[in-house]
Amino acid sequence: MWQSSPPGSIYDYIRVASFSIGADGLIEQWSRRAAGLFGMTSDEAIGRDPVEAFMPVELRSDGHRRVGEILDGKEWTGLVPFRMPGEGGAHGLAEVYVMPSETAQGERAALCIVVDVRALRRIETDLAASQAIFGQSPFGFVLFGTDFTVVRANQRFATVFGGAADDHRGRTVDDYLPAPEAERLGATLKRVLETGESVTDLQLVGPTPGGTGRRHWSMNLYRVHSGAGRPVGVAGLATDVTRRHIAAREAASARRNLALLNEASARIGNSLDLETTARELLDVAVPGFCDLAAVDLYQGLLTGEEAAPGSWAPPHRESGGGSAELRRVAHASAVADALPTAVAGSGPPGPEDLPPALGSVHRFPFGSPCAVALRSGRVEDVPGDDMGFVQSTLAVPMVAHDTVVGLVQFSRTKGSEPFGERDRALATELAARAAVCIDNARLYRREHERALILQRSLLPPGDPEAAGLDIACRYLPGNAATEVGGDWFDVIELPGHRTALVVGDVMGRGLRAAVAMGELRTAVRTLALLDLEPAEVLSALDEVARGLGSPGGGERSEGLGGSGGAQWPSRAAQRSREADLSEVYLATCVYAVYDPVTRRCTFANAGHMPPAVVEPGRPARLIDVPPGMPLGVGGEPFEEVEVELAENALLTLYTDGLVESRDQTLDEGLDALRTVLTGPQMALEDACDFVLSTLDTRHGEDDIALLMARIQGLPGEAVGDWTLPREPRSVGRARELARSQLMAWDLDDLVDTTELLVSELVTNALRYGEGEIRLRLLRDRTLVCEVWDAGLVQPRRRRARDTDEGGRGLQLVGLLSAAWGSRRTPRGKTVWFELALPDGEPAAELSVEQLLSMY
Repeated sequence: MWQSSPPGSIYDYIRVASFSIGADGLIEQWSRRAAGLFGMTSDEAIGRDPVEAFMPVELRSDGHRRVGEILDGKEWTGLVPFRMPGEGGAHGLAEVYVMPSETAQGERAALCIVVDVRALRRIETDLAASQAIFGQSPFGFVLFGTDFTVVRANQRFATVFGGAADDHRGRTVDDYLPAPEAERLGATLKRVLETGESVTDLQLVGPTPGGTGRRHWSMNLYRVHSGAGRPVGVAGLATDVTRRHIAAREAASARRNLALLNEASARIGNSLDLETTARELLDVAVPGFCDLAAVDLYQGLLTGEEAAPGSWAPPHRESGGGSAELRRVAHASAVADALPTAVAGSGPPGPEDLPPALGSVHRFPFGSPCAVALRSGRVEDVPGDDMGFVQSTLAVPMVAHDTVVGLVQFSRTKGSEPFGERDRALATELAARAAVCIDNARLYRREHERALILQRSLLPPGDPEAAGLDIACRYLPGNAATEVGGDWFDVIELPGHRTALVVGDVMGRGLRAAVAMGELRTAVRTLALLDLEPAEVLSALDEVARGLGSPGGGERSEGLGGSGGAQWPSRAAQRSREADLSEVYLATCVYAVYDPVTRRCTFANAGHMPPAVVEPGRPARLIDVPPGMPLGVGGEPFEEVEVELAENALLTLYTDGLVESRDQTLDEGLDALRTVLTGPQMALEDACDFVLSTLDTRHGEDDIALLMARIQGLPGEAVGDWTLPREPRSVGRARELARSQLMAWDLDDLVDTTELLVSELVTNALRYGEGEIRLRLLRDRTLVCEVWDAGLVQPRRRRARDTDEGGRGLQLVGLLSAAWGSRRTPRGKTVWFELALPDGEPAAELSVEQLLSMY
């Protein structure tokens, strides 16, 4: 039987040919391999002299001699140079084996076996190179046969998996890898052998023989062919990439940590709320960093208690407790049906071992890792639970500015990678960032509460009330963080049921402007109590503002008492401070006094926005009040404008934040304000909201103060007004008029007191005043009695001596009235007193001490 040579035969790699020489020395037979080796067909070769056909000229004589010896029966083997026939034929070197033979006729002949020496040399070189590469390669090299068993492995491969290289012959992938990885590699080998497609960087994981650690390999697989092109197996080049894998994992961990820190910077601290900041921390940490997490903050921090740094540290064991009280403010879990935090203990968790509920107040036991972390300010490891759920927990104190504000616990469950040193550092950084934000939130909450207290103390309490006016007001600070600013409004009750309306704007923003505003507002109220005219109030207020803007009262910089004395600040520093404070205390203000009896309002303006008024059935208009210079500039007088306002007219005072912004000029804002005010009539509170919501206020750029008052004059029946001649009988006449008016008003309970006090004031007007006397009674929320005369001398209350027969009238007025006083008028002065309207209760009688104080 004939059969083809098996795959991998030597004849697939070397070139072997044969031909025969007859008795005449000419070629008699020519094989196909010879035709391939020498490039001549059998028709061209048969009958030719091989020496002449293939050997160089200089070797032909020796060649003929050799052929003769062979035909004489001598064998010969040697190297013979040859060339291809024809011009430019290629030269070669052949190893020739010549064996004598006989023809059928008994004649001598020869059989020649020719081997191409060049192919042999090439095979030897390739084998040597292959052996060198295979044996000296620093990588594991393995050759799998077509049955996927190991045909050959190099020493590097054997070093990793044990034994000598020859010991691995016949092994399969199951001898090296766990079942899942072996199955995956086997399928890949089969695919490479069948398709011829190479596979690069196939990642495999498995233990080394006798080792416990996991190793990572990268394999490159490619199909191996014989010289004839037949597949003979699959070669694999294996590289141990465990270190690279570890480095890549650490790099990935570092990138993850950096990404988490970057995310933490962007997401933690967006709210100045303690609980929200804690939840933001857990949103970042779960599940990106851990599976479970919880945040506990000190109860004292949450309740706003003022505490020095470190005062929230837990007490000592001797105090009988664990940590200070904490409140669970946030928890998060990425595991279904999991407890919100790790249960740390040595046995099955009981009710006392369960984590605190959200919002509950608790303490950590003194010796627990959490309490130790709070005391030391260092990260502590919390043991996992015995139920096998939580693998490890980090108790991380939240430290801000050397103060522990709380504790965050990060936990990882079974199956997750345990915490490492990098994780501890990241946990500390996350907790520190959140702690700073929480501490900032705490400070903001404290400052915010202080700012609100300041704001409430600077603005009128409740809803302002005034005789003959319905008032509504709004204040919107430009600084949303502190909710205070430099704008203010005020409603001040004046004698005679008159009302002062004030709106001002300190140039500047924030807390400093608010403090300056409070000082000016206090000054306005003080000046208003003197019952000065509006222009006089602004003039005095201007002096106050300039005094506030020039602290120190001088520019001395020399030491007191020579060298070594106390030093004043340098002139440059003082000038800088003075300029700074002067800018803060530069302000605008409009001051108006409204008289409900006459419905007349007197305005004075210090560089402020003009008041607006809307009378029934008419469009809104701006009252032309000379603006004057801002407060604090000085040197210019202020003018007054008196305007009579119609019943139900709407008066509006405001600051520039309502009508001016970057995107809107002042004129455009004033036109928009007039348009809005001319709209439909509505309740005053609704009108305030409508103005603020309709106008493009650009709130946040500047403070806004808005004061709206609807005019409601006192009705004629609520006013009693009489002129008395300057004669003694006017005292009795004044008593009669007062008695009649009070009885008409059903104020019988006030008749006796009013008669007594009216007689005292009229008597003083006759004794110390000038010109005719005017008596006026006003009934609104209180009863007001005014006595006018042309004298300029102001009454002065004094203590009468025992021997004095008079001098006790004003003392009596002060004792019996709710309030009394005097004010200048354009043509003299007015002395007044005020009595509360009866509420059905009997009037309080004077005590003995009060009566004796008059004597």
